[in-house]
Amino acid sequence: MAKTFDEINEKIKDGKVVVLTAEEFKDLVEEKGVAQAAKEVDVVTTGTFSPMCSSGAFINFGHSDPPIRMNRIWLNDVPAYGGLAAVDTYIGATELSETQGFEYGGAHVIQDLIDGKKIKLRAESYGTDCYPRKEITTYITLDDLNQAYLFNPRNAYQNYNAATNSSDRILYTYMGTLLPQYGNVTYCTSGELSPLLNDPELRSIGIGTRIFIGGAQGYVAWEGTQFVRNKEVIRDGVIQYSGATLAVVGDMKQMSSRFIRAASYEKYGTTLFVGIGIPIPVLDEDMAKFLAVRNRDIYTQVVDYSVPSRSRPVLRKVSYEELRSGTIELNGKKVPTAPLSSLRKAREIAQVLKEMILKGEFLLQEPIQKLPEDRRFNPLKEREVK
Repeated sequence: MAKTFDEINEKIKDGKVVVLTAEEFKDLVEEKGVAQAAKEVDVVTTGTFSPMCSSGAFINFGHSDPPIRMNRIWLNDVPAYGGLAAVDTYIGATELSETQGFEYGGAHVIQDLIDGKKIKLRAESYGTDCYPRKEITTYITLDDLNQAYLFNPRNAYQNYNAATNSSDRILYTYMGTLLPQYGNVTYCTSGELSPLLNDPELRSIGIGTRIFIGGAQGYVAWEGTQFVRNKEVIRDGVIQYSGATLAVVGDMKQMSSRFIRAASYEKYGTTLFVGIGIPIPVLDEDMAKFLAVRNRDIYTQVVDYSVPSRSRPVLRKVSYEELRSGTIELNGKKVPTAPLSSLRKAREIAQVLKEMILKGEFLLQEPIQKLPEDRRFNPLKEREVK
């Protein structure tokens, strides 16, 4: 029997809802089959905790006396965007400190704010009749701010390439340190726990979907940047899904660094690990079939990052079961694999979200608009500038 969002929310309110984490649901399907699991379970919780570079925060400082129209802004010596209204800013996770370089960046500012630390605010202005002040230096905390919310343009990648390096030198990348001569392979997803791999056709995830982000309740705000919908048949019944991304928003004042962590990658820069959990309603048997997917049937491609090109060579397809085993075969030899995302934290997020739903603290929100079916990824074209 098909279920609706409203029916499931009524069960949540009445304390009658049945919720399993994605891993628990998959085990149930193997024990009882898809049809019975679809009848018994109302909601499946997913989770991911991964580096998500396309992240940042909007902040409103409030007005000083006399007021200033901030057009150059630094937070702990990390430049923030000054092209908004007088005391609004956006700080990106990958922006680097002008004094500490790779060791500290926008991601660290965000985590320090969430942790309640004092942040040094420095701002400059050209001065106007309505905003006469030309500079200010002070300290702020998260409690001082009127608004502080994450608005991340591209999070929760549906699937992502695994990375390796065929060259003779070490490569320092956003996929971590890649050793020479296929010395290692890195990858970045929670696989069968990952939100967009459990609802690959995005039946229940769209604009307005309520999500768990960084310990707070937030929302899918829009399609993520670089959003596309790709499907490739690997073999009968096994399809590689990739390309979908989400733009997400959530209140930093409700977040915890238990689920938001700054990181520095050697000789590359900073990033923000973001914890995202999405509850997926078991609407019918078709949804249950998607939710039953295991790592052995989820594939990505191993890409050679030593080629300095937009289109890097694909060396082979590989399942997440193989990647999770610790080694894969590449060019006739065993190569060690390592995840950049945390499976332990993804499991924790799925469990925390499950408990919130069971307590009636988290209701499902049906999307107010579906995400696009068709999107073309446009590369940057270089044109002659005269």
